[in-house]
Amino acid sequence: MKVLFLGSSAFSIGVLGELLKSKHEVVAVICQPDRPSGRGHKLVAPQIKEYAQNLGLKVLQYERVNRNIDEIFAMDFDVFVTASFGQIISREFLSKKMALNVHPSKLPKYRGATPLQYALMNGDKETSVSIQKMEYEVDSGDIILCEDIKIDDEDTFSSLSEKTAKLGGELLVKSLDLIESGKVKFYPQDGSKATFTKMIKKEDGLLDFNNRAEDLVNRVRALGENPGCYFFIGEDRIKVQKLAICRDFELKIGEIKVINKQFLIGARDGCVKALKCQNPNGKMLDAKDFLNGYKFKSEKVNTCC
Repeated sequence: MKVLFLGSSAFSIGVLGELLKSKHEVVAVICQPDRPSGRGHKLVAPQIKEYAQNLGLKVLQYERVNRNIDEIFAMDFDVFVTASFGQIISREFLSKKMALNVHPSKLPKYRGATPLQYALMNGDKETSVSIQKMEYEVDSGDIILCEDIKIDDEDTFSSLSEKTAKLGGELLVKSLDLIESGKVKFYPQDGSKATFTKMIKKEDGLLDFNNRAEDLVNRVRALGENPGCYFFIGEDRIKVQKLAICRDFELKIGEIKVINKQFLIGARDGCVKALKCQNPNGKMLDAKDFLNGYKFKSEKVNTCC
């Protein structure tokens, strides 16, 4: 089948990579426009753009695909696929051709844009990848295939994204094979069981040590890489990319201790130890190296009561 692929992120790359191994033809890749990023507001391309161009694929970028329907559907393709694309597809767009979406959750659980982050924050031990026939209501379409995948204790958003993208690509190829052969079956979702995820904001990375140690660790697994997790010591904003539960000590909520070169912070039910962290003017370091150069201005994290 001839496939038009819509995606922008690293997850999209993993799905596209598996699709390109198949007999199906990718006629073009559509992604988001380049966006300004960082202090210099330098334009940064979506991760999939360079990947696709290096493979000789046609790449198109649109601020709003819904405003370019005539141009897009002038191309010769049988089905279009979205995977972490980042734009809402209009009813008119969806009415033109069959549309499939690769979604990393066991739908109808975790509908929306951030299913992997929610699975990690909630401490889930497994997630799934669903291939759904797209409908206008977000992630409400009939399911073609769905397969579970284990979430390891050390998984972060990036590692889980990589694993689910590979599985998603494999399931997408199987789904296209079923459609092409006329053997595809569609299984409706039970909308009454739907749960929804929200877009992640920078403020969601603020760690509140009134929470349980396990919840703090899981939040860092989900958000530590992007948009980043942090807390404050005095006026210093300390970023943290890896936390672990520490069962050897009991500290008060928000209390800071350095014991045996371990950076410990009290939580609601014990304490955690920061394993990778960064001060406001530094770079991300292992805790041992961070402690060698950081002067504490307080004995307590000041986001806590």
